[in-house]
Amino acid sequence: MPSVTAAAARKDGLRLSAPSEYARILRKAHEATISGRPDPHIPQSLLESWQRSLALGINPERHSPVRRHEVEDARKLGAGHPLAPVIPALTQLLADESADGRHLLIVTDHLGEVLWRVGSSHALRQADSLEFVEGADWSESGIGTNAISEALITGAPAQLLSAEHLVRSHHEWACTASPIRDPHSNRILGILDVSGPIDSVTPDSLRMVRCAVRLAEELLRSARPHAPHTVPASADPTSAVKGTTATLKLNLLGDTPTAEVDGGGRLPLTLRRAEILALLASRSSGWSAEELAFHLHGEDGAAASVRTEMHRIRAVLGKVLEANPYRFAAGLTVITDVSTVTEHLRKARIAEALQAYSAPLLVRSGNLAIEILREELNAAVSASVRASGDPDLILQWGSSDVGADDFEALAAARAAAGDDPRLGMLQARMARREREFRA
Repeated sequence: MPSVTAAAARKDGLRLSAPSEYARILRKAHEATISGRPDPHIPQSLLESWQRSLALGINPERHSPVRRHEVEDARKLGAGHPLAPVIPALTQLLADESADGRHLLIVTDHLGEVLWRVGSSHALRQADSLEFVEGADWSESGIGTNAISEALITGAPAQLLSAEHLVRSHHEWACTASPIRDPHSNRILGILDVSGPIDSVTPDSLRMVRCAVRLAEELLRSARPHAPHTVPASADPTSAVKGTTATLKLNLLGDTPTAEVDGGGRLPLTLRRAEILALLASRSSGWSAEELAFHLHGEDGAAASVRTEMHRIRAVLGKVLEANPYRFAAGLTVITDVSTVTEHLRKARIAEALQAYSAPLLVRSGNLAIEILREELNAAVSASVRASGDPDLILQWGSSDVGADDFEALAAARAAAGDDPRLGMLQARMARREREFRA
């Protein structure tokens, strides 16, 4: 019997008439595509979403969603959200809390963070195993391709079955989602999603979700006929930076770089994008695409690849960048954990600088330009600590992970600390490190 492609299965109606069979066929297409042999029958829009998710660092084998808030904190956010008044009606229409209930009703905010979920105990336990809980980020950057992320990106209803999801642990699920919009401003307030086992989806699932969205939007219209509902512009990654109050915070120290726009939740950054943002933060005059391409990729670097990454950064963070040359947008206040450390050093607040300097800059980066910035920061902290002459600070620095290889600090500690008993531990550590370097 000849093999059946994913496209043929979809065309033949297996997707909804025989979802388990469709899932089996699709898993093969997923496996081939993720292994680097893209199945030509995978829809282009789905393939592009998988590619974006992979570029964001989503691991199809074992990925848990980013947690924006703890469950209780997310529930508190939900209580004050513009969609809170319509949740009872949505629950009555779509939820199944009976003992036999198999699907979940999920409502997120406009960024994809789960604020409400309703279902049977059994369905909730299944969702717990996937961390499909309040406070979890089900946007593309939080968990990869899923119906919620597709609805956010396209602004339209979306339905994903089985291996249409990028992450393998979701291949037993079917999800149907649609945006709920402010009836006055047309702005997305959140996403309504119904999720359950793949054999629980029916041809009516999408129609029911659409009907529920229309009900919610009509209730919102009736509740406040002349006042558009608002969501925090600071948390909207697709909104433009407004005025002089916009703030971008970059967390670049350590191995898990993130960004925060106007005090919103932490958005994970791929290493490449974190490197670009670190370079932009290091030079106020900006960089040309060619300069960045050279510093990021060497002589073989192409300006086009930089422009692609800039586009992706804007997709995640909003309009925080300007071009020709590339630099942060005018009126945007940029704060990095690196700049926090250097500001403390400039003002001779050495103890505060040590507290803020928790790890080297972008530890996983092997990029030469980043390595130079990393060494400069480390050297500045080291020199400032040693120049302070404060035994406590010198010993604290020498005993930290970032100062562990600073042999000059040991000499300064000996001079400053005298017979301080803490010096013995530091000397032993330095001796061990020295043996390791010689080995």
